[in-house]
Amino acid sequence: MKQLLDFLPILLFFGAFKLYDIYVATGVIMAATVVQMLILYKLDGHLTTMHKVTLALVLGFGALTLGFHDERFVKIKPTVLYAFTGLALAVGLWVLKKNFLKMMLGGQLKMPDPVWRNLTFIWVAYSFFMAALNAYVALSFTTEQWVNFKLWGYVFPLVFLVGQGIYIAQHLQSDEKSDEKEVSP
Repeated sequence: MKQLLDFLPILLFFGAFKLYDIYVATGVIMAATVVQMLILYKLDGHLTTMHKVTLALVLGFGALTLGFHDERFVKIKPTVLYAFTGLALAVGLWVLKKNFLKMMLGGQLKMPDPVWRNLTFIWVAYSFFMAALNAYVALSFTTEQWVNFKLWGYVFPLVFLVGQGIYIAQHLQSDEKSDEKEVSP
């Protein structure tokens, strides 16, 4: 259900764009994202930092798009989100010496620290790649081509998630194995 919920705002955005225009689509994605976050809050009892940042960016850049009647704001929002993600993970890892990815997911996934470090590096590279790719498409192509890229460009996150899943599966430790390693000399 949550995976479908992640794709719902972009699907509604795409449909509204095809039926109307970028400004109606922007209003739709703003409303859909608010509803999405309310559902997630109802299901989990809280929103993650990434959810809060996403909501703030969608509402902020959406308001700028509608207020100034300038589609460039909504088109650059994904670049800002991806760049923020990459920068936050990189600063955490290399400046603050904290692995934010492990802090967020470590309770659900048991893996050695070097694997977490590699995974975070992969996320940093992916985030900056997606930021650059979105910026390129947003600035070099028409709005319709950018919207199509946003829909069909979901192949990038899907491939990334599958690849990440394969990498993680090789290094997952069961709770029993983790306990045994801690006890053995």
